[in-house]
Amino acid sequence: MAFENPTRDEIRGILENAGNIAVVGLSDKTDRTSYMVAQAMQNRGYRIIPVNPTVAGQTILGETCYASLKDIPEPVDIVNVFRRSEYCADIAREAAEIKANVLWLQLGIVSDEAAAIAEENGMIAIMDRCIKVEEAVTQPDRSKKG
Repeated sequence: MAFENPTRDEIRGILENAGNIAVVGLSDKTDRTSYMVAQAMQNRGYRIIPVNPTVAGQTILGETCYASLKDIPEPVDIVNVFRRSEYCADIAREAAEIKANVLWLQLGIVSDEAAAIAEENGMIAIMDRCIKVEEAVTQPDRSKKG
Protein backbone atom coordinates (compact mmCIF):
# COMPACT_ATOMS: atom_id res chain seq x y z
CA MET A 1 0.00 0.00 0.00
CA ALA A 2 1.31 3.44 -0.93
CA PHE A 3 2.28 5.91 1.78
CA GLU A 4 -0.30 8.50 2.77
CA ASN A 5 0.23 11.43 5.11
CA PRO A 6 -2.18 11.81 7.99
CA THR A 7 -5.31 13.84 7.29
CA ARG A 8 -5.44 17.51 8.18
CA ASP A 9 -7.55 16.63 11.25
CA GLU A 10 -4.97 14.06 12.34
CA ILE A 11 -2.20 16.62 11.87
CA ARG A 12 -4.20 19.09 13.97
CA GLY A 13 -4.27 16.52 16.79
CA ILE A 14 -0.55 15.79 16.46
CA LEU A 15 0.31 19.47 16.74
CA GLU A 16 -2.13 20.12 19.60
CA ASN A 17 -0.43 17.41 21.64
CA ALA A 18 3.15 18.28 20.72
CA GLY A 19 5.52 19.91 23.15
CA ASN A 20 9.15 19.27 22.26
CA ILE A 21 10.11 19.39 18.59
CA ALA A 22 13.65 18.26 17.77
CA VAL A 23 14.74 19.95 14.54
CA VAL A 24 17.37 17.83 12.79
CA GLY A 25 19.49 19.97 10.48
CA LEU A 26 18.55 23.25 12.15
CA SER A 27 20.97 25.88 10.89
CA ASP A 28 22.38 28.66 13.03
CA LYS A 29 22.18 30.92 9.96
CA THR A 30 19.10 33.16 10.21
CA ASP A 31 18.51 33.23 6.44
CA ARG A 32 18.06 29.44 6.17
CA THR A 33 14.62 27.88 5.86
CA SER A 34 15.23 25.56 8.81
CA TYR A 35 15.96 28.55 11.06
CA MET A 36 12.93 30.53 9.87
CA VAL A 37 10.55 27.57 10.26
CA ALA A 38 11.90 26.66 13.71
CA GLN A 39 11.71 30.28 14.84
CA ALA A 40 8.10 30.54 13.67
CA MET A 41 7.20 27.35 15.55
CA GLN A 42 8.97 28.64 18.66
CA ASN A 43 7.08 31.93 18.38
CA ARG A 44 3.85 29.92 18.26
CA GLY A 45 4.64 28.32 21.61
CA TYR A 46 6.44 25.08 20.72
CA ARG A 47 9.71 24.07 22.39
CA ILE A 48 12.41 23.72 19.73
CA ILE A 49 15.42 21.47 20.34
CA PRO A 50 18.18 22.04 17.74
CA VAL A 51 20.08 19.02 16.39
CA ASN A 52 23.15 19.82 14.30
CA PRO A 53 26.55 18.21 14.94
CA THR A 54 28.48 21.14 13.46
CA VAL A 55 27.20 23.55 16.12
CA ALA A 56 26.56 21.12 19.00
CA GLY A 57 27.00 22.73 22.41
CA GLN A 58 26.18 26.18 21.10
CA THR A 59 22.73 27.75 21.18
CA ILE A 60 20.28 28.31 18.35
CA LEU A 61 17.11 30.27 19.07
CA GLY A 62 18.16 30.34 22.72
CA GLU A 63 18.21 26.53 22.99
CA THR A 64 21.19 24.21 23.42
CA CYS A 65 22.07 22.43 20.21
CA TYR A 66 22.77 18.68 20.31
CA ALA A 67 24.91 16.56 18.00
CA SER A 68 22.28 13.83 17.65
CA LEU A 69 18.80 12.89 18.79
CA LYS A 70 20.31 10.42 21.27
CA ASP A 71 22.04 13.31 23.09
CA ILE A 72 18.77 15.08 23.94
CA PRO A 73 18.15 14.56 27.69
CA GLU A 74 14.35 14.84 27.58
CA PRO A 75 11.41 13.35 25.66
CA VAL A 76 10.80 14.42 22.07
CA ASP A 77 7.33 14.49 20.55
CA ILE A 78 8.16 15.37 16.94
CA VAL A 79 11.42 14.89 15.03
CA ASN A 80 11.27 17.53 12.29
CA VAL A 81 13.85 16.80 9.59
CA PHE A 82 15.68 19.29 7.36
CA ARG A 83 18.11 16.82 5.78
CA ARG A 84 18.29 15.23 2.34
CA SER A 85 16.29 12.06 1.77
CA GLU A 86 19.32 9.77 1.82
CA TYR A 87 19.92 10.62 5.51
CA CYS A 88 16.35 10.10 6.64
CA ALA A 89 16.40 6.34 7.28
CA ASP A 90 19.21 6.74 9.82
CA ILE A 91 17.37 9.66 11.40
CA ALA A 92 14.21 7.51 11.60
CA ARG A 93 16.17 4.77 13.38
CA GLU A 94 17.51 7.30 15.87
CA ALA A 95 14.02 8.76 16.36
CA ALA A 96 12.77 5.25 17.13
CA GLU A 97 15.57 4.76 19.66
CA ILE A 98 14.51 7.86 21.59
CA LYS A 99 10.83 6.86 21.29
CA ALA A 100 9.68 9.97 19.44
CA ASN A 101 6.02 10.02 18.46
CA VAL A 102 6.29 11.58 15.00
CA LEU A 103 8.87 11.63 12.21
CA TRP A 104 8.17 14.74 10.11
CA LEU A 105 10.11 15.19 6.86
CA GLN A 106 9.91 18.77 5.65
CA LEU A 107 8.58 19.97 2.31
CA GLY A 108 10.51 18.38 -0.56
CA ILE A 109 11.84 15.49 1.54
CA VAL A 110 10.54 11.98 0.86
CA SER A 111 11.95 8.66 2.10
CA ASP A 112 9.78 5.57 1.91
CA GLU A 113 12.44 3.70 3.92
CA ALA A 114 12.29 6.29 6.73
CA ALA A 115 8.48 6.20 6.73
CA ALA A 116 8.53 2.39 6.96
CA ILE A 117 11.03 2.49 9.85
CA ALA A 118 8.87 5.05 11.63
CA GLU A 119 5.69 3.03 11.20
CA GLU A 120 7.41 -0.23 12.23
CA ASN A 121 8.41 1.50 15.45
CA GLY A 122 5.00 2.95 16.27
CA MET A 123 5.70 6.48 15.06
CA ILE A 124 3.53 8.53 12.77
CA ALA A 125 5.33 9.49 9.57
CA ILE A 126 4.69 12.72 7.69
CA MET A 127 6.60 13.51 4.49
CA ASP A 128 6.88 16.40 2.06
CA ARG A 129 4.95 18.80 4.29
CA CYS A 130 6.06 22.02 5.97
CA ILE A 131 5.32 21.89 9.70
CA LYS A 132 5.00 25.70 9.82
CA VAL A 133 2.37 25.74 7.07
CA GLU A 134 0.44 22.83 8.60
CA GLU A 135 0.56 24.45 12.03
CA ALA A 136 -0.66 27.78 10.67
CA VAL A 137 -3.73 26.25 9.05
CA THR A 138 -4.66 23.86 11.88
CA GLN A 139 -3.84 25.59 15.18
CA PRO A 140 -5.04 28.53 17.19
CA ASP A 141 -2.16 30.67 18.43
CA ARG A 142 -0.43 28.60 21.14
CA SER A 143 1.74 31.54 22.16
CA LYS A 144 -1.32 33.15 23.76
CA LYS A 145 -1.71 30.26 26.25
CA GLY A 146 -1.52 31.47 29.73
